Formats: sequence, structure tokens, C-alpha cells
Amino acid sequence: MVALVSTVAYLGLEARSVEVQCQVAPGMPGFALVGLPDKAVGESRQRVSAALTAMGLALPPKRITINLSPADLPKEGSHYDLPIALSLLAAMGVVDAEQLADFVAVGELALDGRVIPSPGVLLAALHASERGQGLICPAAQGTEASWVSQGKDGVPVVATPNLISLLNHLKGTQVLPRPAPGQAAPPVPGPDLKQVKGQEVARRALEIAAAGSHNLLMSGPPGAGKSLLASCLPGILPELTAAEALEVSMIASVAGTLEEGRISRARPFRSPHHSASMAALTGGGQRARPGEVSMAHLGVLFLDELPEFQRAVLDSLRQPLEAGEISVARANAHVTYPARVQLVAAMNPCRCGHLADTALACSRAPKCAADYQSKVSGPLLDRIDLHVEVDPVRAVDLALPPPKEGNAEVAVRVARARQVQGARLEGTGRRTNAELDGDLLEAHATPDEAGRKLLMQAAEAMHLSARGYTRILRVARTIADLAGAAEVGRVHVAEALSYRRRPPTN
Repeated sequence: MVALVSTVAYLGLEARSVEVQCQVAPGMPGFALVGLPDKAVGESRQRVSAALTAMGLALPPKRITINLSPADLPKEGSHYDLPIALSLLAAMGVVDAEQLADFVAVGELALDGRVIPSPGVLLAALHASERGQGLICPAAQGTEASWVSQGKDGVPVVATPNLISLLNHLKGTQVLPRPAPGQAAPPVPGPDLKQVKGQEVARRALEIAAAGSHNLLMSGPPGAGKSLLASCLPGILPELTAAEALEVSMIASVAGTLEEGRISRARPFRSPHHSASMAALTGGGQRARPGEVSMAHLGVLFLDELPEFQRAVLDSLRQPLEAGEISVARANAHVTYPARVQLVAAMNPCRCGHLADTALACSRAPKCAADYQSKVSGPLLDRIDLHVEVDPVRAVDLALPPPKEGNAEVAVRVARARQVQGARLEGTGRRTNAELDGDLLEAHATPDEAGRKLLMQAAEAMHLSARGYTRILRVARTIADLAGAAEVGRVHVAEALSYRRRPPTN
């Protein structure tokens, strides 16, 4: 007899159908697992055998063959344990194989028969929903799967704590409750802009960056407040929409970082250390997992001490910053992850950090500044829309009362500007001004005559590249949106130009 159970294989954010076929036939006793399993899948034989023993069942003294079809698709991960066990139980006649035909099963088995969490359940739930099937998954991930099936009749989620409870549920002697979607994770409180004393130019640049999802670079001496300003950014960004939250949570599910099925509406904020490798930042490893640039999708990727990152690691961000996605190519995998991030970076002007202070600057100034800043390539800097010099905070500034405007007040203006952009770009596949290009850029960001004349003069004087020219238009459009202006004017272009990095002079 051959028993069939459906499960999935994960390729990036794509779940592909896999059929687990089990045959129990006469012959020398053995347990063979075929179909390009990796080591974790191959070891499922021991976990499944131990789980059945814990239930009081013994493997039949026959030749057991498990085939994971299609056989030419690599199978990775521990989530194959549960479908392998169910197919074996169906072949042994312990459970009705026809009941299992309506479900996709995922989950890892413990040696005592418990069904424990495995990455990717949210993707498996989406796949099952598209196929009109239910999902069998670990109890701890039932709330995660229910975010997909909520409000949809006929797409049941069976979340089981252990294998024996699942068998009793299928036989009708026990009813496992259908899990409800968990409550959205509350936002993690962070610093408030009221904590920032002085730095009016940097605060304004941060607001513009938030309103249009523009990349931002802050340069200044140690202790000027660059990291504090970056940490305030999540507090002024609008919440994710339901569709965006699901998109972000799919990446977290594949990475195994979605805790207790609590989908968050807060935008991701990732801040990797400057010792991060290229695989950690862009994705990779044996299973081509998502990297920091994908984990920050639709949120913020903050790179502090920018020149301290390896140059090759930084340059690997060039393509995803333009395309909004990244392809991770390995010998056994080629997957594409979304990477529409807002890059925020901070750096000191030189290694000692005190270039502008003759009393504190090192003896190599100003040559040390050129050497230090050259660690960041020009093409990467060209992809950063806003460049801000953050001045040192004086004692007189620290003695001033807190600013009148904090996160709450700035967030209102940012949300209003984002709503204007959303209405303007509805149906175009774009979300913010940072994604404007081609006809959309020409239609919505072309300045008036005075603004165009100023931009042409600045382009000549500043030796702007085509990319730099485009990014100034995008920033000017955002500044106009914050001002409530329908057309981009000279004043908006002038402010956008003030945030553009000047070419070095010899």
C-alpha cells in the first residue's frame, strides 16, 4: 500500500508542493528515505521512530520506503517530520489516508511525540489556502497560521501539541480547538525626538527621510546624537498596512524569528554590527536564508559606523537599494527575497572623529578624513538621497528645555505626506516617492520653471550623476508633499539640493 501526504518545500518566499509517499512492502526490514533529503530530513527517520515508540506503536517488520516527490527538488528542514510520520501511519492503517488528503502538514517531531515549531508555517498556510486545503501544524504556531485562514470558511487549521492528540482528532475521539489569530505585537517603545537637543537640520532631514522613505547619511563627531536620531525614526514612521505586515511576517517566518504568531504592524528596524559578513547582510548560508537587508524589508536598515563595514559588504547593497530585491545564488539554491529598505547610516568624519576641532583632531588631519571616508565607495554614496552634517552638541544646547515637537507631532506630518503619496501612486505598484522613476517621476516630480532652472544650474556645478539628479527630484517631491504643495517649486528644489553631498575638492 502507498499512502500520500502533502507538505511543502521552501524556496525563498515561495512554497512548492511536495508529496510524501510511503510504501510498506514485504522484504528485509528497513527504513529508506529518498528524494534529495538533506541531513535534517534524513535524520527524521530516528525522530519518527522514537515518536511512534512513545505512542506505543512499533514499526512493522517490513521494508518501509519514503519518497519525497518531486525527487529532483532538494528537501531541507525539520518540518518534514510530521508529514513523514502521518504517511507512515496511514500506510500502517492507523489513520485514514483519505482524511489526510485535505491537508498540508508541517512540523518537527520530538522524541516523545510532541509536535514542535519549525520555520515557514506562515508560507505553508498561504500555500494551503491557495490550494483550498487545510493545514496541520504545531500548536505553538497555530495563531501564526490563522492569520491567513481567518474569515475563510473551509480552510481549517489543525494545531496539535502532539502526535497522539492529532490522531484522536482525526478519529473523532478528541476535538482540537481551531486557533484564533494572535493579537498584533505591540510596538516596542523607543527614543523620542524630544530627547534630541539642537540638531534642527538633522531633525528636518529625518522627517523628510521618513516622509518619502529616502536613504539618509549622517556624518558628525562622536556624541553628536547620530545614533539617537536614527533610533527615533521608527517612532515617526507610519504603521504597516495589513498586506505589508503579512509580507514582512513571511520573511520573519522563513527566518524563524516570528514569535508566537504575533504579526507586528511596526516597521522593522535592523541594526547589524559593523563586523557583519556579506552573507549576514545580504542573505546566504547553506539554506540561502534571508539577510539583514531582507529582514528590514519595508522598514529601516541602520548601519552605524559605516566606514567600519567591509567595503565589499557595503557594495553588495548597491543592487538591492536600486531594485528593492536581492537574489541569493548558491550552488544548490537560487532564491530572491524582497529588500525594499530605507537605508540610514551614520559615520564619523575621520577615524578620530574630531576633524573640525583643532584641539582634539589627530596629527594626520585632514588627510585621515580622506582616507577614512574613501572606505565608502562613491556609487554607494550616490544612492543615498540625504547627506547631513551633524554638528557637535554644545553645553548651552543641553541646558535648553526639551523641544516642543516630539515623535507624535512629527509622525502626524509624515503620515499625511505618506497618504498623499499613497493616493498619487495607487495602482502603480509603488508606495513612496523614493520609488518614483520613469514616467511617474516626470509626471509627479517635474519642478516649475524656476525650480527647473535652479536644478540645471546645480547639476552643472555639483557634477550630478543621472542617479543624483533623479534622487534630488524625489526628495524635492517629498518636501513639497510635507508643505502641502501640489507642484514642486524652486524652494523645494533648493532644500533638496542642500542635502546633496558635494564632490570632494583637492
